[in-house]
Amino acid sequence: MPLPSALSQLSIPVIGAPLFIIAQPDLVIAQCKAGIVGAFPALNARPVEILDEWLTRIKSELAQAAKDHPERPIAPFAVNQIVHSSNDRLQHDVDLCVKHQVPIVITSLRPPGEVVEAVHSYGGLVFHDVISVRHAQKAIEMGVDGLILVCAGAGGHAGLMSPFALIAEVRKFWDGLLILSGAMSKGEHVVAALAMGADMAYMGTRFIASKEAIASPEYKQSLVDSSASDIIYSNLFTGVHGNYLRSSILQAGFDPDNLPQAEKNTMNFGNTSSKAWRDIWGAGQSVSGIESVDSVKEIVDRMVREFQQAQSRLTAYN
Repeated sequence: MPLPSALSQLSIPVIGAPLFIIAQPDLVIAQCKAGIVGAFPALNARPVEILDEWLTRIKSELAQAAKDHPERPIAPFAVNQIVHSSNDRLQHDVDLCVKHQVPIVITSLRPPGEVVEAVHSYGGLVFHDVISVRHAQKAIEMGVDGLILVCAGAGGHAGLMSPFALIAEVRKFWDGLLILSGAMSKGEHVVAALAMGADMAYMGTRFIASKEAIASPEYKQSLVDSSASDIIYSNLFTGVHGNYLRSSILQAGFDPDNLPQAEKNTMNFGNTSSKAWRDIWGAGQSVSGIESVDSVKEIVDRMVREFQQAQSRLTAYN
């Protein structure tokens, strides 16, 4: 489907996934200036009062960039909201999104009915993370504007379905915006996502290995050094299944090949002294395509070239 008008200023149809702890204004602004949607979790703004400051800064710098460089695509930004009883900031953070008229709100976990109503009040868009057909149907019932299909190989909290299967099943009943997540890091992956029936690609891990991300140098280098086989799928660390780097699990004193199971949907950090995301590093199988730590602009510029080259190769077959 044609992208919504709010997404008309893109250099490539990509959303930078909201990275817990790691995504802060410098990364988001760099992504938007490079022409992809930059996103961050509201919970990254700590203490809670900082969120107002972050939103003010992001809006101001992007407005100035658009004024200074009208010839460049300056993408909108997004804020991720965790819709769960454990998030006691949700109402406060949604109210700030309304105050600042955040263009896109990305919701995770439970169906986001109350968030949809609030964001639609000023004309914003709501995209919801889903890992199954059942989750997709519930989100659609809540009136979301787009679905983010979090498929096998995605970093952080992820599902196990093949993108081929999940896109095919969701497209049977949804002709709206589809954003695909799962093991993508290059421009040709975006072309493949579009060919499968998605409208946009969703990438997180690739941008952890960027100069603007606040991840530690060790975390970034581990992404460069790792391969897809180094990604471990477990629910131990937060109560929800996700993908993590083997090296960080070993450093925390666990055997990555023999991890116990957490109780379903406990939404805690497990019975460990090492906290998920800070010490247990989230990552997707897209580490297979990460060869260096670069600036966001370098990453996106390369991705655009790869995207165009892949399109040309496909055209040659017609």
